[in-house]
Amino acid sequence: MKKLLQVLIALFLAVFAIMIFAPKALAFCGFYVAKADTQLYNQASQVIIARDGDRTILTMANDYQGDVNDFALVVPVPVVLKQEQVQVGNPKIIERLDGFSAPRLVEYFDPDPCIPMPRYSGAARGVVELADEFGENRGDSALGVTVESRFSVGEYDILILSAKESDGLETWLRRNDYRIPRGASRLLQPYIRQNMKFFVAKVNLKEFESGGSQLLRPLQMAYESPRFMLPIRLGMINATTEQDLIVYILSRNGQAEVTNYRTVQIPSNVGLPLFVKDEFGQFYKAMFETAYDQEQKKVAFLEYAWNMGWCDPCAADPLSRDELEQAGVFWLDTNAANNVFISRLHVRYSRDTFPEDLMFQETGSRQNFQGRYVLRHPYTGEMNCPAADEYKRTLNQRFEQEAQTLAKLTGWQIGDIRRKMDIPEMKPSRWWRRIWN
Repeated sequence: MKKLLQVLIALFLAVFAIMIFAPKALAFCGFYVAKADTQLYNQASQVIIARDGDRTILTMANDYQGDVNDFALVVPVPVVLKQEQVQVGNPKIIERLDGFSAPRLVEYFDPDPCIPMPRYSGAARGVVELADEFGENRGDSALGVTVESRFSVGEYDILILSAKESDGLETWLRRNDYRIPRGASRLLQPYIRQNMKFFVAKVNLKEFESGGSQLLRPLQMAYESPRFMLPIRLGMINATTEQDLIVYILSRNGQAEVTNYRTVQIPSNVGLPLFVKDEFGQFYKAMFETAYDQEQKKVAFLEYAWNMGWCDPCAADPLSRDELEQAGVFWLDTNAANNVFISRLHVRYSRDTFPEDLMFQETGSRQNFQGRYVLRHPYTGEMNCPAADEYKRTLNQRFEQEAQTLAKLTGWQIGDIRRKMDIPEMKPSRWWRRIWN
């Protein structure tokens, strides 16, 4: 299995941060063979939101690359945060959540058709059928900016600011050597109108160098607010391409969804040609892009929803109690993971497609879902029975259906798919042949 690359932290760089099957043992099953994790995307910001009631622990990760002198993080937050409410996190936890919830490829092997199979009801039958440093200027008050709090956490120096005018806030940030994009004031204004505060971070070079790490660690913040949201608009200031965002929402009661945009399930539980095993990354990217275009680029895709206590099939082991706590889960009881539910939401956004920040709600549904794709290997042993002839006839139909499914999901050419599968080109039917032959 491919080793996961270490994922960085903070959600927006200087630029900014911020099936439906019942839980039965046989519902999915199969042999796990590959996963579509965040390594598939050149720029994929990741955020963990652990929330229960109005209490939230937010973990921000980011793939910031460049001189740490240039790093600046500006995040709208609903309350003034104190030092004890902020800490650095463990980047490995984000890797673990990614691995646990990533869309997966599974495979089955057909049994000998000459050996009668026992009949199963419910979930089992579905398996066979699917077989899926801060400075403060004297002019601050004139700019309408107030430093509400200042402290250091790990390799970060942090300020909590409030502001009256967005132009004043942008001027203050530039005057204090924060390298924010031009035009930030326009996007800062809505947060000021909502009386939100601004979490601002720089890298403390002395602390960073003494730590010996080449990577910035994630930042975690804890706060209470009825607002269940994630600000993404500042991250679009000078973005030239669409950006991918993976949000892992950990809740006590069940699935979470985006409320101001549609939340839809990623296409799942389909049979695919065997060669996809060597091209699963390319397949998933193509499939996601096709689904994204078909949904007119204005949806959040649910890629995984499951109780953190188990998985089926497992792309990674469930997180331990200690790992869940590191991810921000603060309500664990003696049942540990049994009362932690994960929803993995994948949003590809741009200025045009997502003009609003993401608003969430917890639905209470504990219905399991995963992006799951199925390979079925035909039986290749000796077959000497009447059922074998029927089995062989159905194989060609199955192969053709797999080819058409792959073409529909990805937009790949059906002819190219058939050649890779080594199945003959389908010729158009001739309606008169039935009586002329």
